[in-house]
Amino acid sequence: MIGITTQRRRGPELDAAILEAAWDELAAVGYARLTMEGVAARANTGKQVLYRRWRNRIELVISAIRHRWSSIADEPPDTGSVRADVLALMRRMVTRFEQLGPDLVAALIAESGEIGPDFPASMSDAMTIIVDRAATRGEVRRAALTPRVTTLPTDLLRHELLLRRHPVGEATLTEILDDIFLPLVQHHDQGVPHVVRAT
Repeated sequence: MIGITTQRRRGPELDAAILEAAWDELAAVGYARLTMEGVAARANTGKQVLYRRWRNRIELVISAIRHRWSSIADEPPDTGSVRADVLALMRRMVTRFEQLGPDLVAALIAESGEIGPDFPASMSDAMTIIVDRAATRGEVRRAALTPRVTTLPTDLLRHELLLRRHPVGEATLTEILDDIFLPLVQHHDQGVPHVVRAT
């Protein structure tokens, strides 16, 4: 009998192989049918190896998404304008929704209780950084920046994406910003820049 030897994968190499296998399995069977066993088989490893790194499939899938694309909350936009910064962050959300699709996004949100606190807090942290910079520049009233108001643009956009289950247009983004968010946080003598909206 001729023995066959395989190179033992460790550390980052093994992690990358598992995450790539998780994404391939997700594309092949969808989130509803994805299992840790299926990912382990595709990665040619044991499921106990997966459970040592991720507590459940939703944490694994989120890691696979971030392996494929960076988190949209990483490095919040810093253009020098609160309106441009928030708009850029919202556009990232729309792009990520297009990449993942409505079914996967809805499933991830439905199972968000199984995720650690870092995942839902990432967008909140990004918005906090953006509005804090704006307050330092004098663009917005710091007293108006309650936690609920701070995350209002991204919360409303998330609702739009999930309710309609397809990407929203630029007119919706500017409406959330110019008609709802900015009037709440800007100084009363500031006006919202005039924007020609798509019809």
